[in-house]
Amino acid sequence: MTQTPTGGATRADAATAPESASTGQLVGQLTEQISRLVKDEARLAQAEVAQKAKRLGIGAGLFGGAGLFAFFGLAVLVTTAVLALALVVAPWLAALVVAVVLFAIAGVLALVGKKDVQKGTPPIPEQAIAGVQADIATVRKAASR
Repeated sequence: MTQTPTGGATRADAATAPESASTGQLVGQLTEQISRLVKDEARLAQAEVAQKAKRLGIGAGLFGGAGLFAFFGLAVLVTTAVLALALVVAPWLAALVVAVVLFAIAGVLALVGKKDVQKGTPPIPEQAIAGVQADIATVRKAASR
């Protein structure tokens, strides 16, 4: 059998009810809880910023895709003009239809990209900030008793 220590706070002592705990034990519990709270809030903030940064990256990629399709649309329009002037027959109509389809794709990509960028901005951890503000209000309320 092992003997329990007679002096100092142990892990078992830290789990005692607040009514029967000594001031030193309460301060130790408070320090541990504040430390855990700060770490948890920092993890939440990091996860939230990472999620928003990912949305910004996707939105920027979609904007890039929209620009690429717009470039292809412009190239096809130039080809359409060349074909229309050179032949003045049906092949230019086919090129014009392709250009319209490419511009429609660019428009859809631009709208989707804009929506994703709006969801990702501003890149601040709003939930974490709200949690910290609620924690501060709780501590202030408890301290004013």
